[in-house]
Amino acid sequence: MINFRKSGKVTLAVLALLAGILACTALLCAQTKEAEPDTPAAAPADPAFLARANETMVHARKLIDHFFEQTNNVVCDEDVAQTIVGKNGKPVYREESVFEYQMQANTRGGSVKLVESREARKEAFRDPTKTLLITNGFASMLLVLHPDFEASYVFTPLTEDVIDGRVLLKIHFKPVPGASSPAALQLKSRNYPLPLTGDIWIDTESGAVVKLVAGLDTNLDDLGLHDLRSEIHYSVVQFHDPEEAYWMPSSAVIDVETPKQHWRNVHRFTDYRRFRATIQVQIGDEKP
Repeated sequence: MINFRKSGKVTLAVLALLAGILACTALLCAQTKEAEPDTPAAAPADPAFLARANETMVHARKLIDHFFEQTNNVVCDEDVAQTIVGKNGKPVYREESVFEYQMQANTRGGSVKLVESREARKEAFRDPTKTLLITNGFASMLLVLHPDFEASYVFTPLTEDVIDGRVLLKIHFKPVPGASSPAALQLKSRNYPLPLTGDIWIDTESGAVVKLVAGLDTNLDDLGLHDLRSEIHYSVVQFHDPEEAYWMPSSAVIDVETPKQHWRNVHRFTDYRRFRATIQVQIGDEKP
């Protein structure tokens, strides 16, 4: 979810990757974008590498539904730093907040629907003269790999690299023109699919996604969205009683640029714990 907020008033809202829809409520001014996205290197022709890559992709897809099931069972602390970036690339203003965070998935009806909940733990000081970016939903970018969108992208295996003792498969994804997207921009009740392109790093042993970088494949200058880039990292979280290990989001960095503004938000997810509901039963006539 992306909101631009000034003086406590939401002037533009984007629901990111919730039921596959991003929505915004106001139109930004347009600007021509000249830079084209980087083109990845050609995929290796080694048949053995391509076979391993295909096996890793199949394994990863099988884990996606399990990932969203796991998110229903846990809560965590989310630290959010909202930054306005100057023309020199350096921060000019920053606010920090802390929330208790939970992401819930519902697969009823045959398609995944995601809802995020946040409960404030530490409210940031708000400067009413500043326009800030509010971002939600980017931890669920794994929808790019969800079976519902398998036909929406061309996936190209690039390399295998050993990083921190793990063999990681790097795969580039590019949208199929006209195909459905897990993200769309809605202006005045009309949806505009967001053409996402980027790279995914998958642990070949576990099939878990370790890192996902995504941005716009083509510009949306006519809608005023000059650039968007997100980088999400995932890591193993160990739980006890019972002993279980989940792959969960650890951080998300989102950069958004319009013709006049540049924002960078950093989300950090820590202190994961199982979600437990407390039920109190009272017997008798005693008043609560």
